[in-house]
Amino acid sequence: MCFGWRKRKTALNRQRKGDVDAELVIQEWCVENRKFGADRIPTPRVPVTGIEVSEIIFGVKESAKRLDRCGCSDLVKKVKTWGSESERNRMCIVQNGTGSALAAAFDEFARDSYERNEVVLEEILCCLNWMKPFDAETQIYLGSKESLGCLVWFLRNGDSTSVKQNSIVALKELVSCDQKHVEALTGIEGTVEIMFKFIQHPISTTITKSSLVLSFHLVSFSEKIRNLFCQMGLVSILLKSMIDTERSVCERALGVLDRLCDCDAGREEAYKNALTIPVLVKKILRVTDLASGYSISITWKLIKHEQKKNNGDGSMILVEALQVGAFQKVLLLLQLGCGDETKEKATEVLKSLNPYKTTLECIEIADFKNLKRSF
Repeated sequence: MCFGWRKRKTALNRQRKGDVDAELVIQEWCVENRKFGADRIPTPRVPVTGIEVSEIIFGVKESAKRLDRCGCSDLVKKVKTWGSESERNRMCIVQNGTGSALAAAFDEFARDSYERNEVVLEEILCCLNWMKPFDAETQIYLGSKESLGCLVWFLRNGDSTSVKQNSIVALKELVSCDQKHVEALTGIEGTVEIMFKFIQHPISTTITKSSLVLSFHLVSFSEKIRNLFCQMGLVSILLKSMIDTERSVCERALGVLDRLCDCDAGREEAYKNALTIPVLVKKILRVTDLASGYSISITWKLIKHEQKKNNGDGSMILVEALQVGAFQKVLLLLQLGCGDETKEKATEVLKSLNPYKTTLECIEIADFKNLKRSF
């Protein structure tokens, strides 16, 4: 038994030695043939350990207490380097509570001064960007008044796109975790204007998506913010942006528009815009299930409120919807299946359209190509 174990161990050692020898031969060949374009295979780094991470965390906490910008920045850069080496390192870093330690340091430096500590704050934020989802302790520190204020300050004053992107992604993560962060964000001056600017003049797809998510939470929280966005002209900008954009952006834009149509100002802007009904109908069954739900919801709101405003007469919206093929699109959506809330609203839209169907109807054949229809 003992002999068999030793024999297997010897064989394993020989195999390992053979692997090392083969690697050395390959490395030497790469060096010799570098002029022909062969690159030397980098030697794998030794994985970081939990003890090393704990030591760094301790150092970050101590340097943050002393407001030692340079010391903390050097430690954060080390964490960043470890994280860039392998996914295993990232897991080890996150699992040992680095996120909350960095968030606490961010809060400390933000309380002192945004401007004076700008560089170290940017470094910390860059690391936190790949430590999502944020745990409860990280949310507490990043959700403080000072930290939120710093994140918004970066959106307004950040020199690079990456800083703005890291800031808005962190904000998006926070508001998606807890409604109280949305409430805190509404109290920071200039937040709405910054979101509007990012949507109106896109910088990057990530920033646009995150801006739409943040705007969705903001308009869902407060009618005052809904009215402010409407006064700034967000309804028109959203409709134009949906004409030619990727699906994920379109879905988020429809979500914001749906919430804006909860207020009178939003509906009035939608009524006045010639793109509203054609865009809404076009996006049914063309983007995602959620986007179809938003399109139906907005159409339903516009029809119901026009009928209410005109003593039951919603002919203006209904006729326009029929002219762009709404009846067939909504009917097909019901046949293919959708969520209960969307189904209920789609049924009501269909009932409202039905009296006008015989005289006015248009079908966009591209939407129904290769589909068997029983209507």
